[in-house]
Amino acid sequence: MKFAVITDIHGNATALKAVLKKISEEKNVSEIFCLGDLIGIGPQTNEVIELVRSTPRMTTISGNHDENVLALLHDQPYPDSYRHAKAHHQWVADQLTPENQHFLEQLPRTIKKTFSGEDVLFTHYAYRDESKAIGEEPLAATVDGTEETLPGLFKGQQASLICFGHHHPKQLVRTKGVTYLNPGALGCQPEAIAPFALVEQTEGGWQIDVMEVMYDDQPYLEAFHAAAMPEKELLRKLFLGGRT
Repeated sequence: MKFAVITDIHGNATALKAVLKKISEEKNVSEIFCLGDLIGIGPQTNEVIELVRSTPRMTTISGNHDENVLALLHDQPYPDSYRHAKAHHQWVADQLTPENQHFLEQLPRTIKKTFSGEDVLFTHYAYRDESKAIGEEPLAATVDGTEETLPGLFKGQQASLICFGHHHPKQLVRTKGVTYLNPGALGCQPEAIAPFALVEQTEGGWQIDVMEVMYDDQPYLEAFHAAAMPEKELLRKLFLGGRT
């Protein structure tokens, strides 16, 4: 069993295309798991969702940016911790087609799969309370992913492999019989590099390769320049390394 894990595309269809092409060239990849935050930050909102929708054997869950946008569209409470991003999320909401909105509305928050007796959890991040709406701040606070912090963050989860995103740096930690994998944010790195992971189940456990794809970011940056997004220059500085 071999599968790919991607997360935090953040409105960057240019990077997503490069990663999907690379995955298609790999042998025996049976499925792709996308761990949420398809949208927000980048301008290619509908392009990203349409790529995800049209990619065979891709299983997708929701992220907090996806749910923040939906909260605005549904006139539901918006999380106070993201009040600084509300105008940006409203701009994203205004771009979203009805078909792509419907797709986001159907996404689960977590998926658990069993491969040859080994349980795997796919989640955007750890939840304090998965039953709470996004406006009630259901996600746990982000922590640096270490052998000390991750077991506590995901306490109570019965899985030998936990795949997550949300926190943009790459993280691969093995401790106490559990492997924790965050392949890193695909769509918002300081350079034109898009990370993802390949996971293979072997007799010796989970074999994981965290890979990077270099891509031509000009189409993305041109779309970024052209978009009338609120706080655009701040987003460029914080999430794109100031790339122009």
